Amino acid sequence: MTAIHQQPSRSLTPLLVPLLIGGLVVLALGVYGRAHTPTGFAVGVAGFSAALPMKVWLTTGAFVLAIVQVVSAMSMWGKLGVTIPPGVHRWSGRLAFLLTIPVAFHCLYALGLQYDVPRVLAHSLLGCFFYGLFTAKMLALPKRGTPGWTLPVLGGLSFTVLVGLWLTSSFWFFTAVGLKV
Repeated sequence: MTAIHQQPSRSLTPLLVPLLIGGLVVLALGVYGRAHTPTGFAVGVAGFSAALPMKVWLTTGAFVLAIVQVVSAMSMWGKLGVTIPPGVHRWSGRLAFLLTIPVAFHCLYALGLQYDVPRVLAHSLLGCFFYGLFTAKMLALPKRGTPGWTLPVLGGLSFTVLVGLWLTSSFWFFTAVGLKV
């Protein structure tokens, strides 16, 4: 009888804590967004004419950097035939995330989680989900023994949600209002 050589199965157990914490982030942001009384005014629009253009352009910057993330990740996984230094992936991700912070802060602080308009509801829910996914992805990065699909799936979902955020905010603004700074 010959022995069958099997790859050691990678357990989902190392993913439980990152996914649980990510889920708690989604829930906490949603509850805070609904429970607190929105202020209705912008905080620090930093050279922009108003809060909405600030959010639109910062989100667009994060969206462009997210495309860099996808391309550099494909390079790191050997899917492009071109080598992009890993630092490009790390720094584009860091910058993209940093660009989202003032947007998320303003959305939660000034507006809260809104559900009156379907586009705004989708945007609010996607925003909460993005930070939960991002949290889970960052916590899963250093974990050994996670399935090989973990980072591509969490990264791909993060990108997809960010595209949804961009479509329900910046794209809507550009098509409904125009290009304003």
